[in-house]
Amino acid sequence: MTEERTVIVLAAGEGKRMKSATPKVLHPMLGRTLVGHVLAAATAVRPDRRVVVVSRDAKSLTDHLATVAPDAVAVVQEEQLGTGHAVRVAVESAGIVAGTVVVAFSDTPLLRPETFAGLVEAHETAGAAVTILTAVVDEPFGLGRILRNADGEVEAIVEERDATPDQRAIKEINAGVYAFDAALLNPALGKLTTQNAQGEEYLTDVIGVLVDSGRIVQAYPAADQAEALGCNDRVQLSALRAILRDRVNTAWQLAGVTIVDPATTWIDVTVDLSPDAVIEPNTHLRGQTSVGSGAVVGPDVSLIDTTVGENAHVVRAHAVGSVIGPRVNVGPYASLRPGTILREGSKAGTFVEMKNADVGARTKVPHLSYVGDATIGEESNIAAANVFANYDGKNKNRSVIGDHVHTGVDNTFVAPVTVGDGAYIAAGSVIDKDVPPGALGVARAQQRNVEGWVKRRRAGSKAAQAAEAAESQATSSGDDPATPTTRGNTSDE
Repeated sequence: MTEERTVIVLAAGEGKRMKSATPKVLHPMLGRTLVGHVLAAATAVRPDRRVVVVSRDAKSLTDHLATVAPDAVAVVQEEQLGTGHAVRVAVESAGIVAGTVVVAFSDTPLLRPETFAGLVEAHETAGAAVTILTAVVDEPFGLGRILRNADGEVEAIVEERDATPDQRAIKEINAGVYAFDAALLNPALGKLTTQNAQGEEYLTDVIGVLVDSGRIVQAYPAADQAEALGCNDRVQLSALRAILRDRVNTAWQLAGVTIVDPATTWIDVTVDLSPDAVIEPNTHLRGQTSVGSGAVVGPDVSLIDTTVGENAHVVRAHAVGSVIGPRVNVGPYASLRPGTILREGSKAGTFVEMKNADVGARTKVPHLSYVGDATIGEESNIAAANVFANYDGKNKNRSVIGDHVHTGVDNTFVAPVTVGDGAYIAAGSVIDKDVPPGALGVARAQQRNVEGWVKRRRAGSKAAQAAEAAESQATSSGDDPATPTTRGNTSDE
C-alpha cells in the first residue's frame, strides 16, 4: 500500500533582491510562475495534500494559488525564523504525523516531474529517514554543501556562511528538495536551534539530527545540475528562462516539430504543438496556444491562447484568444483580438485587425481593414479599407455579411446592419441600412467639380501652375480641358 504523501512548498521568503512589488515566486517564466512550476512538477509524486508556506502579507500569492492549485493549503509563517521553522509550521498546521513528506523551495522552477518521482521512489524503497536531492555543480558559491564520511555516507549539510574553507571547496550541493519520513521528521524539527550565522532554524540541521540517531540518510543525484538552480534576482531569472526555453524547444524538436531558430523561439510549457508544425524565427507561443500539423508560424509572430489549424500560415502577426482554422492565411502585420474565428481557407491579410469576428470559410479580408463584432459568411470578399463601425458610444453592435458578398474599397458598415447573400457594395459607401440578397448597395454623395477653384484660391501655387500648363496643352491639342479622361465604369451598374 502506498504511503500517505504530502508536498510542502516553502514560499514565505521576501525576495528583496528582485526589487519588485511582485512577490518573487509570482514572477512568470514560460507559462507559469516560479511557484507554479514547482507545484506542477511535484504532482508527479501523486500527493494526498499540498501545503504552501506563505508570509503574512501574501494575498497575491494566495489568490494565485486559488487559481493554479486550488487544492493547495496556504499556511502562514508569521515570522521568518528559518526553513526549519517554516516546515515545522506547515507540519503542525496540516497535522502531518505519518507518511512521506516532500519539501521543496518555491524558486527552483527547473525541477522536473521525473526527478520528484524518482526521489520519492528511492526514499520509500530504502525506508530512509530522509533522502536529499543533490547535484554536482561547477560553481557552488552560496549553496549548502553535502558532507560525507569516509564511507561516502551523508553526514550533514553545511550552509555557505557556516562552512570552513575546505567544506566550501566541495562541489556536491544541496538542491533544496527532500523526502522525509514524517514520523521521524517531527521530533527532529523539535531539536533545531538558532546557533548559526543566520540565527535561524535551518532545515538542513535536521540531517545531522537524523544521522546522529542512526537513521538511514541518503542522497539522490539530480540528472541535470540545472535543476538545483534557484532564483534570487532578475539576472538569475533571465538565465533560468533561457535554460527552460532550450529544454522546451529541444523536447518539441525531438517530437517532430521544426524550430528554425531555437534561440529566438519562446514556447510556454502550456503550449501544444503537432508533428510537422514549423516554427520560424522570433516567434512567441504563450498560454493555451496550439499549432496543428503542417502549419507554419512565423517569423515575427506572437500567439496567446490561440489555436492554429493544420496547414495554416501565420506570418508577422499578433493574436490573442483567437481560432485560426485549417489552411487559413494570416498576415503580415495582422492583429487578431479575442473572439476572432477564421474558418477553413479564409484570410486576414496585411494590416487587418479583427475583434470578436467570425469569418466564414474561404472568405478573404486581404488588407487595411477593421472587422469588429461581425459575422461574415462563406466565400465573400472584403475589399481594402473596410471598417465595421461597431460602437455607438454606449453599446457594441454586430454586423452580418452573407455568403458570396463583394464589398467595395473604402466601405463602412454602421452596425447593426445586415448584407444579404450575393450582394455587392459600391466603393466609398457608408452602409447603415440592410442590403437585400443580390442587391447593389450604394451610399455615397454625387461628385461635384468646381471649375477654376485652384486658379482662384491658390493662385501662384505649383498646383495652379500645373493646372495652367495642362489647360494650355489641352487647348493647343484641341481637347476640352474640362472633360476628364474616362477610366473604368462610369456607373454603378
